[in-house]
This record gives sequence, C-alpha cells and structure tokens, in this order.
Amino acid sequence: MSDQPVARHYARADLFEAILAALEKAGKDVHALKPADLAPVDEFHVRGREATEELARLSGVRRGKTVLDVGSGLGGSARYLASEFGCQVTGLDLTEDYCRVGTLLNERVGLAGQVTLHQGSALEMPFPAASFDVAWTEHAQMNIADKARLYGEIARVLKPGGRLAFHDIFAGPAGPPHFPVPWAEDASINHLIAPAALRRLLESQGLVIAHWDDVSERARAWYQGAVDRIAKHGPPPLGFHLLMGQTSRAKLDNALRNTAEGRIAFIQAVLEKPA
Repeated sequence: MSDQPVARHYARADLFEAILAALEKAGKDVHALKPADLAPVDEFHVRGREATEELARLSGVRRGKTVLDVGSGLGGSARYLASEFGCQVTGLDLTEDYCRVGTLLNERVGLAGQVTLHQGSALEMPFPAASFDVAWTEHAQMNIADKARLYGEIARVLKPGGRLAFHDIFAGPAGPPHFPVPWAEDASINHLIAPAALRRLLESQGLVIAHWDDVSERARAWYQGAVDRIAKHGPPPLGFHLLMGQTSRAKLDNALRNTAEGRIAFIQAVLEKPA
C-alpha cells in the first residue's frame, strides 16, 4: 500500500494557524505557551494526556533516556516526555503537516532542543540499530498493513534491554468497525489486527511482554464523556475536531459505537528487548 492515502487523510495545510486561533479563543497567550496548554489537541489519541501519563509510568522513562515516538503526530506525547522526564525525544511521522506544525510548537514551548520531529515511514526508519532506550507509540499502527515490518523496525532500533511501550487500537471480536473513524474515512487505510495476533507477532520479534492490559472500558467511558459534552456544549475551541475535519462528529460517534459493540479494542502494553 502506498503511504500517500494515509498522509492525505491527516494532512491540513492551515493547521498551525487553526491551533493558534483556537488557543487564543481558549484564553491562552500564544507567545507564552506551556506544553500542557497544547494537550487538548496535540495528543491525538483516546484519553489524551491521561493515557500518556499512564503509559509513561509503565514504560519506566526517566531523565537521560532516549525515546523514539513512532507516529508522533503533532508531538504532544514527545513534548510531555521531554518536559516532565527530561528525555531526549525523536518523533517519526508520515504526515508532513504534522511534523512541520509540531516543530513550530516545539519552538513555541521552548523544547526545540529536546524534541526533534522527522517526516518519514515507520517501515523504513532512518535510524541506526540500537539507537533508543524506549520506543513509544500511540494510535499509529492502525494505518500500517505490514505489522511484521513495523515491529521489526522497532525492535531493530531499540537498544538491548530497551522497551517498547504502546497504547493502541485493535480489532475487536464483533466484526469490522463502522466508518468513518478518526484514523480512516473508510476501510481502505484501516489495518486493525487482533490483540492476540499482535502479541504472537511481537514475541516472534524477540520482545518479552512485561505488561499487557485491555483498557477498552476506559476508552468507552472517555468516548461517551466526549460525545455527551459536545452534545451539551458543542465542541471546545481546542480539541481533536481540529484534526478530524468536517466528519469529526461522525468519527467520534462511530468510535464510541465501535468500542461499545466490541468492534475495536484498546491495549496498553510494555515489552522488553532482551539485553
């Protein structure tokens, strides 16, 4: 599959200007931003900052560690890890607009020296073997068909004793999802894998499971809360709707429906590469 349909799905040329306008509407000083100010929009995954904080605790990240964020999006998780833990974080994302805007946001919050975002494919990572202490990924693999190559690349760039930490969306037992969803307008760029199949694949790459938790119920409750708040108050100035385009409400409704019906599942996990 060509990468271009996936990149087009996420692309938005005026994204930086839209985010600044939304920040101003939310009462933020765009010339004195902190990483937390961006959290409602720049952590484009279920449960946002809450999920990032959980995964950070599980992953064991700490000062001095080198982290690769695979599918880094706007760099929200990367900025959180850099600001809260003192990590040096490298992001890799397919979408040029996300990398461009994320780099501008790094500069706005004073983290340009700790967070570097690269545009490129996770199937051909431009990094030497054994480069990173932690590989981190949230809500990226759903758009990647070649899972073996993806996780093989992740295992390659991890140092011996390094860890893969992920919070991701997988195929549920109840059949294919209803579309559109946040990661796909239709089935053409949707590549979900069942959790058990992924677990076998990861183990075949030599990775050892240290933590594996189904967090689907937490995701369902988060989606329900988001749907209820929007129904009552409308979308907030700053939020994921800026990234999801004109079908944002349908994507959110379907995400809730798919989770409630068991068509998608959510797993948090940490795996170790043997030393």
